[in-house]
Amino acid sequence: MEYIIFDLEFNQGFDKTLNKTISNEKCPFEIIQIGAIKLDSHFHIIDTFNSYIKPTIYKAIHPFIGQMTGIKMSDIKDSKTFPYVYKEFKKFINSNDSILCVWGTGDLKELYRNINYHNLKTKNLPKLYINIQHHASVYFNNPSGKSVGLQNAISMLNLDEEKSYHNALNDAYYTAKVFMKIYNPSMVPSIYTYTPIVPKSIRRTEKKKVDYNKLFEEFKKILGRNLTKEEEMIIELSYKMGKTNQFLYDIPLKKDRLK
Repeated sequence: MEYIIFDLEFNQGFDKTLNKTISNEKCPFEIIQIGAIKLDSHFHIIDTFNSYIKPTIYKAIHPFIGQMTGIKMSDIKDSKTFPYVYKEFKKFINSNDSILCVWGTGDLKELYRNINYHNLKTKNLPKLYINIQHHASVYFNNPSGKSVGLQNAISMLNLDEEKSYHNALNDAYYTAKVFMKIYNPSMVPSIYTYTPIVPKSIRRTEKKKVDYNKLFEEFKKILGRNLTKEEEMIIELSYKMGKTNQFLYDIPLKKDRLK
């Protein structure tokens, strides 16, 4: 048995003229980097995977994404597209018996959504997974519904922070370090079931829009000052990311656990 601890970095569309984020409802977060660490059953690192991905939906790096991840167009313009990298990632996993490990289930959801967008198959992709963030939150006795961040977990465990964050391979490495530190036999894998998200345009004929000006005004009142353009961009992107539900706290049900 092997553990595949993986992390993803995403890109979104950005309209320079309107200075706002734009999204394709079928795939609002396009994967531009996959990083992974492979552990054997004794928790030794036996292999790594790291690949940038040439975007085909949002072909320019969103300004906030570029600032957060440090990923530049020069890093991805000559990379392979998602179908090729996904194929290589499955070769790296190399077994249906492997267990996927993630920091929150958001990366699993977006991996499947990118797979579906490109009409690829999930055959040979392991269904068992461990949400390490959930177990870390339990380890730190966080209140139910309050999940711990990766950087905070690393700090609280007094683990070395020699690598930068918001890089898929580095974050996978940090997630693996937390996993190795807090692992206990009660961390039983769950079975992941992806539920496709129906685009809003299909779910309803009447389309609603967010009045970001009003949202920004509320933040101005809270902060007691005007917002910078960068802050407005971060608020807008955070709001859209929250609507995807990818950061909801996941509590596996008994029926989802292995016996």
